[in-house]
Amino acid sequence: MDKEICILLVDDEPDFTKSMSIWLKSKGYSVKVASDGKNAIKMMKEGGALDIIFLDLNMPVMDGLEALKKIREFNKNIPVIIISAYVDDPRISKANAYGISGVFYKGKDFMEGLFLLETAIKTHKKLKR
Repeated sequence: MDKEICILLVDDEPDFTKSMSIWLKSKGYSVKVASDGKNAIKMMKEGGALDIIFLDLNMPVMDGLEALKKIREFNKNIPVIIISAYVDDPRISKANAYGISGVFYKGKDFMEGLFLLETAIKTHKKLKR
């Protein structure tokens, strides 16, 4: 039996996280939500099997870039897909330096996010559907 893939969705916009969570669950994924980078790191350290992260760049408390730096201090391998509303956000190239699996732009079809997700799963050795 294939294990269920658990996604951590990190974004401070409840409308976005709610609709994306429902959509991802409809595709057979398990979804946990954090509203900022600080909570995401806390959830990761408290355990629970998280397989992949969708991480928004623009959040209060701790932005996505800062959260990504901290995540990489204790987990170098988990696939991270950056979420951004801005195609030309300079933080995206900085995030690339920490190893990301792609960028999902808000306002794009969720199918693009699914494509990034499935590509990351195929690329990442431990994750198989």
